[in-house]
Amino acid sequence: MAGPSIAFREVGLELTGSRILHDIDFTIDAGSIHCIIGPNGGGKTSLIRCLLGQMPHTGTISIEWRGDARTVGYVPQLLDFDRTLPVTVEDFMALVCERRRPAFVGLSRKKRAEAAEALARVGLRDKRRTKLGSLSGGERQRVLFAQALLPAPALLVLDEPMTSMDEVGEALFLDVIRELAAQGVTIVWIAHDLAQVRSMADAVTCINRTVLFSGPPKTVLGDGRAEILFSAAGETA
Repeated sequence: MAGPSIAFREVGLELTGSRILHDIDFTIDAGSIHCIIGPNGGGKTSLIRCLLGQMPHTGTISIEWRGDARTVGYVPQLLDFDRTLPVTVEDFMALVCERRRPAFVGLSRKKRAEAAEALARVGLRDKRRTKLGSLSGGERQRVLFAQALLPAPALLVLDEPMTSMDEVGEALFLDVIRELAAQGVTIVWIAHDLAQVRSMADAVTCINRTVLFSGPPKTVLGDGRAEILFSAAGETA
C-alpha cells in the first residue's frame, strides 16, 4: 500500500462570520504517522473535515497519491445514532461496506469474510451479531475502526479515535496503526495523549486556529510547550 503525501497551503475557514482557521501551512509525508494536537476548540476537527472535503475552505489542500490505491478510511470521535435501533454490528458493517448490494439483504459471502477479518483485528470477532446500541463506547469506536479498514485504506484519518476506550482497546488500536504504517499507509491522527504521540508519530503539528509548531516529536515536544498549552486550556496531556 502506498499512501499519499498531503500539503496544506494557507488554509483558512470561516463559519457564520467566525474565523475558525487561518494560515494553516504544513505538509504530511507519504507513508508517515502524522499527529495533530492542540487545545479543545482549536480547529483540529474542522481541519480534518476540510481535508475530507466536508467543509469549504480557502487556500489549498493538495493530496499527491502514489499508485492506483486512493481509498480513504475515516474514524470520527464517536458514532451518533439511536441506540434503540435493532442494528447489529454485522448490519452496520453491511451499511458501510456494501456498494452494489442493498444493505437490508446483508453482507455478501466475500464481504462477510472481509468484515469478520476486520472485526477480528480490533478484537470484536465474537460481537458481530451483538446489537450496536448494547456495545460500550469503546467497543463502538472499535467497530468504527473496523469499518475504516474496508476496503484497505491508502490514507487513514483518525479524529481522537480512542475516546472512551479501555486499555485493551487502545493496545489493539495502536497495534493496527503500527501495522498499517509499516505497510506504507499515510495516517493523519488527531491525538490528545502526548505519550502516544511521542512513541508513535513521525511528525506532529500543533494547531490552535493556526499552526503553532510542526516537526518531529523529539524536536517540537522536547521543551514542554504542548503540556503548557494543554494545561492553560484545561486539558490533560
